[in-house]
Amino acid sequence: MQRWLLPAACLITLAGVFGPWVAHPVAGLVITGLDLGEYVKFLPAVQDGEVWLWRPGFYAPLVCVSAACSLAAYRRDLGYTPWLRGPLLLLALVSALNLLPPAWTPQRLLEAEFRWQTGALVLLLAALSLSPFLALLPRTLAAVAVSLAALAALVFPIQGFLTILPAVGALMARPITPAWGMWCTVAGLLALLTAWWLPRRAATRFSGI
Repeated sequence: MQRWLLPAACLITLAGVFGPWVAHPVAGLVITGLDLGEYVKFLPAVQDGEVWLWRPGFYAPLVCVSAACSLAAYRRDLGYTPWLRGPLLLLALVSALNLLPPAWTPQRLLEAEFRWQTGALVLLLAALSLSPFLALLPRTLAAVAVSLAALAALVFPIQGFLTILPAVGALMARPITPAWGMWCTVAGLLALLTAWWLPRRAATRFSGI
């Protein structure tokens, strides 16, 4: 069960991140979870300092998914075959690369506004390249690392989104409620958190233990 729940949870989380958090009949006014990190910069309430939030926190689900996939791909206790390991590593790469700002350049990555994203991207790509060695970490340590990442991904973007929701509603001149993308992200992260703490099988039938 754990072997399948981990990639399913990552896919559900990404579906939520790329899905709408603010739905609107006009397609151009739909705001996805991925868009929020940039969108909030242009809200008058944020620009005027009336609302404070940590903008990089909106990218925490991407960090969590990438880190979880890199940690899980080569673990012997999960027993992923190459045809499953490849998609996991691809998920880790796609999640990490989505931390890049729009119309990025090497110079822009070093700007103060994007240093958190750049630092996270470098660490995630390093984790991806070292994933066979990360598989040697004790299971509990890996589970704690993913759990902390999942909790941060639940707290920062959700709290930030709910904080700016009234400002978004005022801008659109209509009441706004969270769309399915937010709930899908929450469900995926909770499933990911659960998957890492599922009890593993004590031994295989051929282990002789």
